[in-house]
Amino acid sequence: MFCMSIKSFLKLVEIQTKVASMVPLLLGSVVVLYRYNKFNWTNFILMLISLLCFDMATTAINNYLDFRKARKTEGYGYEKHNAIVRDGLKESTVLAVIFTLLAIAILFGILLYLNTSPVVLIIGIISFAVGIFYTFGPLPISRMPLGEIFSGFFMGFVIFLLSVYIHITQENIISLTYQGGILNARLNLFEILVLFLISLPAFMGISNIMLANNICDMEDDLENRRYTLPLYIGKDKSLILFQTLYYISYIDILLLLILGILPLPVIAVLFTIIPVYKNINVFKKLQTKKDTFVMSVKNFLIINVSLILFTASAILISML
Repeated sequence: MFCMSIKSFLKLVEIQTKVASMVPLLLGSVVVLYRYNKFNWTNFILMLISLLCFDMATTAINNYLDFRKARKTEGYGYEKHNAIVRDGLKESTVLAVIFTLLAIAILFGILLYLNTSPVVLIIGIISFAVGIFYTFGPLPISRMPLGEIFSGFFMGFVIFLLSVYIHITQENIISLTYQGGILNARLNLFEILVLFLISLPAFMGISNIMLANNICDMEDDLENRRYTLPLYIGKDKSLILFQTLYYISYIDILLLLILGILPLPVIAVLFTIIPVYKNINVFKKLQTKKDTFVMSVKNFLIINVSLILFTASAILISML
């Protein structure tokens, strides 16, 4: 792409990290089928393309800004981690890729809005703004102790909420009306709360991916003036928070099962605490990007992919 090899492009956008946005999308898709028995393939595809392109664009922006602002550029694998340095990419080429991805994301986002409701446009604009300012500006969110909250909330909950809402715009979970110069917003708070609780394992898992990343990078972040949450609360408290967020996810799933909100087959997800607990202990013993950061990604996938699969199994059982 733009005189860039596929390998370089995939490294620039860190394609392996896109699972963090695709999983909430898939979770919302199976939940809307189970809870509302509705699904719109056109809207799903439009959101998929827009979301994927925007996620890739924000990652490319982050790598570009790290390249431009880095104070420490050797001694911790910088030459390998950053595709721009590793592959000698031209800045003009990287910028062209970024703007192309943003253009595609915006185009398909507008098409999704035209096919759904103004609610999608408003939430989309807010999400786009947060995504850009997460890595861009005089004080990016990623360089503050708010990265875990913003990434978890917007990727874990907002993406999930949109992935449900685009199929059920007529259900009036969220509705806007404009009359006589007055804009009225109506929210079904109970339903939104239910959806928030269903999204909580994704919320917690994505927050923990960011937290694990920042724990591993504490020394380098201090050198490069990225004042993340672990630098404020310390490594020990960060590790306690890391494991606590997973336990909150399991308590949440158990609560949803007791309330009958999630189908009975989802009870099997609770048993994933065994491998998750083992991965937590591995990470607590050693925190490095090379060796143990992947444990946070594994735990996110173990919990949330299991949740997707067992919810989907309940749908199949009900169809038989």
